[in-house]
Amino acid sequence: MSERVRLVERAGPWGFFFLLAYIGAAIYFITQSDGSFWGVILGLLQAIVWPVYVVYHVLGALGV
Repeated sequence: MSERVRLVERAGPWGFFFLLAYIGAAIYFITQSDGSFWGVILGLLQAIVWPVYVVYHVLGALGV
């Protein structure tokens, strides 16, 4: 007996939003770097973890 399983991915639009956010952050951090190879690599790494900086500073501003 063959059963077909249907899987519906509902997080697709969020994935596209996060991709656009990463690209925008990467462009921002790379333009803020000095243009060297390691500056660009650091900019790409910062683009990955920028939400952590935002949460940290928001919590610091709230006094938590």
